[in-house]
Amino acid sequence: MMNQFIKSNLILFFILISILSETTAYPIDGYGLTGIRRLLYLELILKGELPGTPAIKGAQKTLEQLKLNLYQTPKGDSLKTLPTIDPALQKSLNALFPNLDESYSISVMDITPGKPIRYAARKEDRGFQPGSVGKLAVISGFFCELSNLFPDSFEQRRELMKSKFVRSGKWGLYDEHTVPFFDTETKKLAKRRVQAGDVFSLYEWVDHMVSVSNNGAASIVWREAILMRVFGEKYPTITEEEGENYFKTTPKAELADIANSVVHDPLRSLDITEDEWRLGQLFTSGGTGYIPGKGGSIGSPRGFMKWMLALERGDLIDVESSLEIKRLLYMTDRRIRYASNASLKDAAVYFKSGSLYKCDRTTMPDCGKYMGNVQNFMNSVAIIEHEDGTTYLVALMSNVLKKNSNIDHNALAGRIDKIMR
Repeated sequence: MMNQFIKSNLILFFILISILSETTAYPIDGYGLTGIRRLLYLELILKGELPGTPAIKGAQKTLEQLKLNLYQTPKGDSLKTLPTIDPALQKSLNALFPNLDESYSISVMDITPGKPIRYAARKEDRGFQPGSVGKLAVISGFFCELSNLFPDSFEQRRELMKSKFVRSGKWGLYDEHTVPFFDTETKKLAKRRVQAGDVFSLYEWVDHMVSVSNNGAASIVWREAILMRVFGEKYPTITEEEGENYFKTTPKAELADIANSVVHDPLRSLDITEDEWRLGQLFTSGGTGYIPGKGGSIGSPRGFMKWMLALERGDLIDVESSLEIKRLLYMTDRRIRYASNASLKDAAVYFKSGSLYKCDRTTMPDCGKYMGNVQNFMNSVAIIEHEDGTTYLVALMSNVLKKNSNIDHNALAGRIDKIMR
C-alpha cells in the first residue's frame, strides 16, 4: 500500500520533532544537591572560573529563592479549581487576537501576591498535539512512582535519583537534540546526541528531558518510572538485564496499559480529564520498539493550566515533588520562543515548550521545520515571576500552517506581560 502511495507521488512526510532547544533548567547552585554535572559548568562560569557568558539576571535565582507561590496561602486555598473569568482581563486578552490565526488557544492566570486572582482564556478546551509539553506528564509520573517507593522520605527519593545511573540502550535512540557532557575533572564540556552506551544518573536523564527537551531522555525516564511501578522496592537494585528481560517478555498490550497508567494516573488525580491531556506513546522509535502507542496524545490550555495550578499549590504528587519539578523547569540559560521576549529578561521563567509538524511536500516542496502545511503545532507553558512581584501562569497553543510562529509567540509574550503588569 505504501509503495503504491509513493509511486503515485503523493508522499507525506511525518516529522514528529519536539522543539529544538538549547534551554537549560534547574538553579545554577544545584550541583551539590543533585549531582547534575552541567550545573557545575554554569556555576563556574558565573564565578568567572571558566570562560563563557554568565546567565542573565532572571536566570540567577538560587535554590532557596525558588518557592511555590500558592502553597499554604489563602489565595492557594481558594484555588482548588480554576477560577471564573475576570471580565476586564478577558477583554484585554481578546484584544490581542484579531490579527492572529484562529487556532490560537490560551489560558492565563494572575496570582500576584497582594492582588486579586484574575483568570482569562480563549478556546482553552481545544485539543492539540502537545509535542514536548507532553514530557511534563512523564516527569509527573516519574515523581509519582518515586513517591510510591519512598512515601515518607523525599531525601531517599533524591538520593536514588542522584546515585542510580542507567544506560540509554536503544530507548534513547533516535533524536537530533544534543545533551551536555561535562567532565568535572578536566572542566571540559561537549554536546552530542545520545548513544546507546551513554550512562547518566536518573537526575541527569530527567534534566536532559526537560532542559534540552531530549526525546531519548524522555523515553528513558518513562522506562524507569515503569520499572519502579513493576519492581517496587526491588527497583533500586535491579540490573539493566532484569529490566530488559521484563520488557522483552511482557505482552506488548500489557506494557502499553502500564505505560499509560504511569503517566496518566497523576493527571487524573488532579481532575485533568483524558480530553484535556493524555500521552499516547514514547518519544523515540527506540522506545516504541518496546512499548506500542495507545490512545494518541492530546493537550489543551485548560489541562496545562490545571497542572501548573496544582504545582504552585504543592498538590503535584506532594509539596516536595512540586517544588523539585518547579526547580527542574527553571530556565538558567538560553531562552527561546515565548520565553525569549525581552520583557521577561529579568524575570524568573519556568518553562516547557514543544512543537509537532507534518509536511505534505507534494503540495509544498519547500515545507520545512516548524512550517508544516498539514499540522504545525507550537505550544508553551510558562510561569513568570517578576522582581516587582507580578506572577502569572500561561498555557499557549497554536496550529498555524505554513509558518514558523516563533516570532508571533515571542511578540505575544510581550503583549501578555504588559497586560499582566
